[in-house]
Order: sequence, then C-alpha cells, then structure tokens
Amino acid sequence: MKKSVGIVGVGIMGTAMARNLCQAGFDVVGYDPVPQALVRLEEVGGRALASPRAVAEAAPVIIMSLPKAEALTEVIGGDSGIARAAGSGQIVIECSTLPLDIKRMAHDEMEKYGKILLDCPISGTGAQAVNKDLVILGSGDKEAFERCSAVFAGMSRVQHYLGPFGRGSVMKYIANHLVTIHNVAAAEAMVLGIKAGIDPSLVYDTLADSAGTSRMFQMRGPLMRDENYDIPTATIRMQLKDIAIIDAFADGLDCALPVYAAASQIYHAGAALGRREQDTAAVCAVLETMHGIDRKKPAS
Repeated sequence: MKKSVGIVGVGIMGTAMARNLCQAGFDVVGYDPVPQALVRLEEVGGRALASPRAVAEAAPVIIMSLPKAEALTEVIGGDSGIARAAGSGQIVIECSTLPLDIKRMAHDEMEKYGKILLDCPISGTGAQAVNKDLVILGSGDKEAFERCSAVFAGMSRVQHYLGPFGRGSVMKYIANHLVTIHNVAAAEAMVLGIKAGIDPSLVYDTLADSAGTSRMFQMRGPLMRDENYDIPTATIRMQLKDIAIIDAFADGLDCALPVYAAASQIYHAGAALGRREQDTAAVCAVLETMHGIDRKKPAS
C-alpha cells in the first residue's frame, strides 16, 4: 500500500516536488487556492483536496511551499487549517522562506493541537526541483525530521539537520544572501563582456568552467546569454520578498551587509522597469539598460 504525503501550495516548487514524490511511489494529495494549481497537481499524478485540513486528515506528513507569511498563518490556524485537523502527530515540513517570528507562531499553534511543524527551507530553484536537485535545510524536532527521511529522499538531493527550530530559516537567509550577490555578479560579468565586444555565448562558454564561475553563473548564465527571462523558475518579485526578510533579519542583528545591499538595488531596479514577474536572470537586462545596451541593434 502506498504511503500518503500531502502538499499545500502547488506553485512552481510544489508542482515539481509533487511530481517527484508521485514517481517515488507516494500517494500525493494536495491543496492550493488557485484552481489551475490543482489541475497541475492532478496532471502530475496527485489528488486535489478541498482544504489544508483535508490534506492533514489524509496524510501523516505534509509539505508546505507558500508565497507569503499570511498564507502560512491561514493554512495553519484558519478554520480549515491544518492545526484543527482530526487526529494528532501529523508532521508539517514547512519549506517556505518567511519571517522567523511568523514560523514560530505557526509552530506554537501546531503544538497546541498535538502536531509538529518542522522548519525546513529549501535551497534551490523550481528548475532544480524538477530534477530533485534541492538541499533541505532542516530544523526542529529531530525525531520527526528523521521520520520524514523517505519523503525528503523523494524530493531532494541532500538533507541537512541543523538543530533547533528556526536554524533552517537562518541558514536559508544566508544562502539567499549569497544567491542575491552571485546572480548580480554573473550579470555584471556578462555585461562587461558585451561592452567589450565579446559575444555573450563566448563569455558563458569560457567562464562557466573557469575559476571565476559560480552555481548562479552556471544556472542563470544561459538565460542571460539567450535573453530568456519570461519562463521563470524564480521571479524578481519573489527575490524581493526574500530580500525584505533578509534585510529585517540582518537589521535585528546590527549586521552590515554592504555587498549584498548594493546587489539588492538591481532587483529593485528590475521591478521598476516592469520585470517583476521575469526570472531573476533578468538583472542582466537591467544592467544592460543602465549601460544603454540593445543587443537587437548592430554594435557601433
């Protein structure tokens, strides 16, 4: 008999995780308030249910991938939320990047009803999720984390247990700090090459396997090379959400992040230029605009 696992939040990331879990032999049930998301869930082999509560009553382990803090509060504590689901002992693997104080309130709400919330943000993009190329940054109840090992293996490449609840989010903030910088650095290198008259393909092919490469250059470089920004696996809008969270976290520690602060401004510029829903690789187009570069026109 197949083991059941739930998914709440069937966006880019949730859809990829659902598909991989179905392929790993799990009976996947899920919920999303967007009807098209539920269609996607069924297309990859899952079953759509009517509420988060229904998901928690059908599956002992539930994965959550949510876009904002308000969604977490409603999914956990709302009238149709997971906390009020029948039974006890359900484990929720919370994978979103959200403010830590909101996650702690959700953790306490779950605990009141005899259920467990794990803080397990994911390092990786939607494109990486398709190939299970994700890293789990886990924290919270260690025994519960270990009980989820088969689920983690079905959707990710590496799992790290980092300690008490909240440590996973802190590590994700640090990881996204690096992603923010490395993505803009990759774009800046590409623009420097273009300004010097070097074809973007030659810039990418030469540097992707050099000492100066990065995971972001390897992943986002082809999108920058091809100006392919309209099928996003991570949008500038979502990056700005993460930037706001990291800013607040660092401010609370009185921790100056000057390189990160400079890189962050390029994402704000992208939003101002109407690129909010494009892939984060579009920071390359932002820098090209700043330099008056139009690749469709012949070089002067």
